[in-house]
Amino acid sequence: MQVPVYNLKGEITSQIEIRDDVFGMPFNEAVVHQALVRQLANRRLGTADTKTRGEVSRSGRKLFSQKHTGRARRGSAKSPLLRGGGVIFGPHPQSYRQAMPKKMRRLALRCVLSAKANDGELKVVSKLGLNEPKTRGMLDILLALRVDTSVIIATAEAEANVVKSAHNLLGVKIMPAPLLNVADLLSYRVLIMTVDAVRRVEELWGQKSIQEAVSSIT
Repeated sequence: MQVPVYNLKGEITSQIEIRDDVFGMPFNEAVVHQALVRQLANRRLGTADTKTRGEVSRSGRKLFSQKHTGRARRGSAKSPLLRGGGVIFGPHPQSYRQAMPKKMRRLALRCVLSAKANDGELKVVSKLGLNEPKTRGMLDILLALRVDTSVIIATAEAEANVVKSAHNLLGVKIMPAPLLNVADLLSYRVLIMTVDAVRRVEELWGQKSIQEAVSSIT
């Protein structure tokens, strides 16, 4: 598949070939959904905790006499029925982590990248060479590329000037190509990648690259 390469003025300067095993995969909705649910579940801390009546620090003295008061029997101030007592069936620390085979995780990521390419939501730029961190400079680039919605800008490696230039722009997220993930790609409409970032993604998640790595090990 061939896609145009833009410069920072929004002009098409060349065409590059992107690999079909990364950007030309059919969309597998079930795998993408499972990968998204797994990623969101793994973000949960699961640290909420409540105290049972055995953990509450209150006096164990019987509140009042068992009989002849005309009131209900009360054995302890730790009772869940009283203010300041324990909590019945409250939350306790637990793990929400879900496991998913590596091949399925890689397939889900390739499916989302392919959907971006097929829907015209992938824009490739030659480079993002910003000499200094400047929000106006990043905004001019987005306007030149006709991006008026949420966008992820992926570079081959972390670039400080690019990150600082987009820090104050709403709906713009900067990340290195190796950190691209299903949840972020589905949350942002447009994906802008440098040519080096495209090659980095193909190197990491291309099926040929995986097969070559396995063959080298064996």
